[in-house]
Amino acid sequence: MKKRSYKLIWSEEFNADVLNSAIWSFEEGEVRNNEKQYYTKNRNKNCRITDGKLILEAHKEDYKGYQYTSSSIITKHKKEFLYGRIEVSAKLPQGKGIWPAIWMLGTNIDEIHWPLCGEIDIMENVGYDPNNVHGNIHTKAFNHNLETNKGAFIKNDTLHEKFHLYAIDWTEDQVDFYFNDTKYFSFYNDNNNDIKTWPFIQPHYLLINLAVGGFWGGKEGIDDSIFPQQYIIDFIKYYEIN
Repeated sequence: MKKRSYKLIWSEEFNADVLNSAIWSFEEGEVRNNEKQYYTKNRNKNCRITDGKLILEAHKEDYKGYQYTSSSIITKHKKEFLYGRIEVSAKLPQGKGIWPAIWMLGTNIDEIHWPLCGEIDIMENVGYDPNNVHGNIHTKAFNHNLETNKGAFIKNDTLHEKFHLYAIDWTEDQVDFYFNDTKYFSFYNDNNNDIKTWPFIQPHYLLINLAVGGFWGGKEGIDDSIFPQQYIIDFIKYYEIN
């Protein structure tokens, strides 16, 4: 098999004082998955750039009728991705009830809705299972509601102490999931390009969020003693694959 080569197309190094609003937007309020936080917009306490790193920070506090605050940033309507390699260097938060993620959704979600639009979960980690990194895909045919979603996990006991690289290689034929240099899961095109099984022939946008609770993150409750918790992103890079 021909060895892949990569050409850097775009990078986010977080060298400015604030997020680049031409690329990023904030989600606001209660958004999904029965999560317990209120996602705030342009609130330094929950999202800021410090020393070249993005910090998403979850707090236990009363805010607009919610008991927790946090942040979720997305590139919807601003920057989209179709094939290539996406890398994110991150240090994860920890504690029961925490649910950080790096993921992607089809840009046509508003027209055809989830899960037909497709979802690629580059990284998920839940606080009650702290040392496992999960990579998953969701489609109309393969999703957690049907208990048919496809994915895998890899174990590491320094996720909350060190920066690690979370990445996918996305081609017309497959999506490969990486933790640092280790490929731990692949999802393959069925070659029919049926949108129900392979919606990954269309652009997706990127989401990075720190959830509190929710159907998965809160499965074993929330430990209020852990807050505040920081989810730190060092960089994001997007490569063309040759």
